[in-house]
Amino acid sequence: MIRATNRSMDFNLENPLANSHDFHLDTISSDLFLIESEHMPSNNYLNTLKEMDFDGSFRREAISSVLRVSCNFDPSLSYLAVNYLDRLLSSQGIPQPKPWLFRLLAVACVSLAAKMKEAEFYISDIQGDGGFVFDSRTIQKMEVLILGALNWRMRSITPFSFISFFISLFKPKDPPLRQALKARASEIIFKAQNDINLLEFKPSLIAASALLYASHELFPMQFLCFRKAISNCSHVKKENLLQCYNAMQEIAMDGYRSQFDVVSSSETPANVLDQHFSSSETEKTNGTIETISTNSSNKIWAEKDIKRRKISAF
Repeated sequence: MIRATNRSMDFNLENPLANSHDFHLDTISSDLFLIESEHMPSNNYLNTLKEMDFDGSFRREAISSVLRVSCNFDPSLSYLAVNYLDRLLSSQGIPQPKPWLFRLLAVACVSLAAKMKEAEFYISDIQGDGGFVFDSRTIQKMEVLILGALNWRMRSITPFSFISFFISLFKPKDPPLRQALKARASEIIFKAQNDINLLEFKPSLIAASALLYASHELFPMQFLCFRKAISNCSHVKKENLLQCYNAMQEIAMDGYRSQFDVVSSSETPANVLDQHFSSSETEKTNGTIETISTNSSNKIWAEKDIKRRKISAF
């Protein structure tokens, strides 16, 4: 069995720069914004993919291999492995598409991600069902290649690293609401990793866009306040946020059933969330008091609007 022996490697996607869950959000978040680009694929990666792999088949197959060999682990481990894969391909170039190479890259990336997250595993656990089987020496050689290509930056800064920071700007007081917003945004972020069009956006923008979309779904009457709080953040460029948000809409909507479609009564989960969020009729954002309209006609309009068209957020 393989296990991480260095406790300092204990890694959490939401807290990549600290070894403990007890950290100061404001201090760490500023550092994350400064260095997040170092944990992204290179600037020309998206163009290279479109030119050499115009339909995205190579990357799709590579990601599919990662998901197959990591199916027994937490989804966050798969996300980290795909981050390693993209950064590797962007620095080393896209190789000839060979089935054994897909599998070896996937196995090595998943192995490194599992070691970072201190997940105990056997080599057989990450070989997948059938197909190519690699010995530990071959896997280790590929791991060393990946480590060198990524300059040993294995504590990847991802969109998950910014979720708590952006939620804190809106200051939802009710833990269930905070958890619902975080859960839906995380679901969107997981799906978004598969789309090559989002590779050009910084992790912080992907996190902000996912949270904005989730907030519109879950408590639309509070959406404008949340949008204003994020747009006023000094680390966010509104133009880039709009581009990222628009690119994410189709991804977020695909295969998702709104709460408004599931429950037809006036006490839908989303309405309940809205009511809890509006315990007072005003919200304070960056020192400005904004009145929140909570009358039923506005809620009905918002619900129908969500079902009828894509969100026009800005």
